[in-house]
Amino acid sequence: MKRLIVGVLALAGVAVVACFSDRGSGPVVGAAECRVPVTVIDSLHYIIALRNFAFHPDSIAVPVGATVTWVNCEDAGVEAHTTTSDTTGIWDSPLLIPGARFSRPFPTPGVFPYHCTPHRDLGMVGKLVVQ
Repeated sequence: MKRLIVGVLALAGVAVVACFSDRGSGPVVGAAECRVPVTVIDSLHYIIALRNFAFHPDSIAVPVGATVTWVNCEDAGVEAHTTTSDTTGIWDSPLLIPGARFSRPFPTPGVFPYHCTPHRDLGMVGKLVVQ
């Protein structure tokens, strides 16, 4: 039984990595993938889910050189979101419809507060610490 559980977990891990192996932006992620509780894909790739008008997790620390991918996991028909640095010019994603994603590498250390432009007043904010 233990072997079966380990095998299933290993297969699930491979499936999750495969779902997020393409780092481009665009509507390619289905709702089922968004419900998988994964933050770290590997030591240099991290996922932040946009769900229920919040970032999950809303605060995360990543190593220098990591790539962070935000995935809009809202149900179809819910308003689009962005991921936008509080400091103008660092990054500003396009509107991300449900299922869309946006990736960005972080080559330098720092603290990067960010928000969803259309929903900032609703408290849709996050913080990324690159160390």
